[in-house]
Amino acid sequence: MDFKALLMGLAFAFMWSSAFTSARMIVVDAPPLLSLSARFLVSGLIGVALARLMGETWRLTRAQWRATIIFGICQNGAYLGLNFIAMQWIEASAAAIIASTLPLMVALAGFVFFGDRLKPLAIAGLVAGFGGVILIMGARLGSGLDPLGTALCVLAAMALTVATLALRGASSGGNVMMVVGLQMLIGSVVLIGPSLAFETLSVTLTPRLILAFLYTTLVPGLAATWVWFKLVQRIGTVRGATFHFLNPFFGVAIAAALLGETLGVVDIIGVAIIMAGILAVQLSKAPPAR
Repeated sequence: MDFKALLMGLAFAFMWSSAFTSARMIVVDAPPLLSLSARFLVSGLIGVALARLMGETWRLTRAQWRATIIFGICQNGAYLGLNFIAMQWIEASAAAIIASTLPLMVALAGFVFFGDRLKPLAIAGLVAGFGGVILIMGARLGSGLDPLGTALCVLAAMALTVATLALRGASSGGNVMMVVGLQMLIGSVVLIGPSLAFETLSVTLTPRLILAFLYTTLVPGLAATWVWFKLVQRIGTVRGATFHFLNPFFGVAIAAALLGETLGVVDIIGVAIIMAGILAVQLSKAPPAR
């Protein structure tokens, strides 16, 4: 892995993890699905415009279209939609911890549904990673963590697992920025219907909401997604996903720094265990060094 790929991976992990804190700020002052649909509309239009300026086309291959639609529905519609709803009731750090189990859930899904063989290191990583999550969530549920919000985050992580399994087809064949923009527009369309049907469209326009909306739209939304696609193209999905082991740390650290969310000893131990488990799973997939 070269130095540029390392910087890209670190940048992606930080930007992706910061989205939980900015989302928590947004849902305090605006309906979650409406704000998320608006975010995807803005970032999608920007992404498509940038793609055209870069000479890209929306004439994608059939595999790209299929994967882009699945990715837009599962990640932007289901995963982020459920997380935004959940963060009306739970802390950003809790949502980040649950979402960080993505590499573990992908590995488990590969074993259960596709017959992937798991090395002993991967099995140990799965046990450790999910054990760390159970440790943290058990302690927090005992301290009043909302069960419904927690369940929504788990369902969201499952949707993200499906989106990740569809990623390879969307990131091959070029037109990366166009794919990024189009899957965001798909997410906007998916979310606006439920928002109009079920939400009270009341927005309290505050400086915090404006800044958080702009940041979420441009950084975790547009920049992080583009960096992820480029990272996968550069070093592959397996090596790229290794950087997800940093998400639990970044997620809880940013929430603690900007939102003042408290971290107990159990949280710190659990995060360390999850990080070790994710790293073990990803390292077990890496090809041997030559």
